[in-house]
This record gives sequence, structure tokens and C-alpha cells, in this order.
Amino acid sequence: MVGRILPVVRAPDPVLSRPGATVDPTAPEIVQLAADLVATMRVSPGCVGLAAPQVGVSAKVFCVDVSEHPKTRGHHGTFVLCNAEVVSASRNEKAREGCMSVPDLTGDVKRASRLVVRGQEPGTGAEVVIEAEAFEARALQHEIDHCDGLLFLDRVVGAHALHARKTYL
Repeated sequence: MVGRILPVVRAPDPVLSRPGATVDPTAPEIVQLAADLVATMRVSPGCVGLAAPQVGVSAKVFCVDVSEHPKTRGHHGTFVLCNAEVVSASRNEKAREGCMSVPDLTGDVKRASRLVVRGQEPGTGAEVVIEAEAFEARALQHEIDHCDGLLFLDRVVGAHALHARKTYL
């Protein structure tokens, strides 16, 4: 399926703070949304993940691809998950994050560096379990947060951990 490039909404758009709906991963509109998320991520410089709320759709669907990012160690290539949830998480580490929906700021966020996530594949609805580490684990948690109505700004610990973005991609 050919993905369309969609506009990315920015904070404080209310869709970004609303928990997304659980979806039927086999529904044609969800399969199209999955393709649209990947297409939009691909044309967005520096983007390693995109969630449905970021394109104005309140749904638990996101894509991730950290394979080209310099901080990446291991990765699973490009994938899309529906209705994802964290099964286990360990080894919290603090690192800088940014977001296409918050283009002017970055922040220091503590997240698990080892993660197991369970979700469903768009199209088939098959259950997928992904074990991720380091940067890919961080990206997964960031996108799952979007699906739950949270931004990285909600996880920044104190104003000292918030920074003006110096590099615009």
C-alpha cells in the first residue's frame, strides 16, 4: 500500500494529550494509516518514529525506524505496531529527546534502556514481540507515550532539563 505524506500536528494540539483508541489492526483504514505514518516519517529529516496522534489521529498506532540514526546500536529496521504495550522494562538511563510535534525544544528524559514490547502487526493482526535496547528502546517508549496522550515534555524532570533546540533538521 502506498503511504501518503500527512501534516504533523504540534503541541498544544489537543489530540496530542488524549489517549489514543485501541484499533482493529486488520481494518483497511488502519493499514492505510500505517503506510501513511511510514511515508511521513521517511520524508522527515532526523525522524526515527511517528505516532498516529502526531498526524491528528487519536489511535494506538506508531512506526519506528532507528536504523539510520548515529546513536543506534541494535535495531529491528522499519516496523509499525498497533495497540502496543510495554511487557517489561529495566535499566533506566537519562538522555536527550526531541519530537516533531515539539520542534523548538529538547529535554532530558529518564527511560528504560532495555524493553520488551508486545503489539499487533497492521494488516494481519498477528502478535509481535520486540525486545529492544538503548536508542531503539527509547524510541519505542516515546511513541507508546504519544499513543497514551503523553509528550516527552510530560516526562522531563524539572525546568533545568529542558533545552532550546540548537540544530534544526
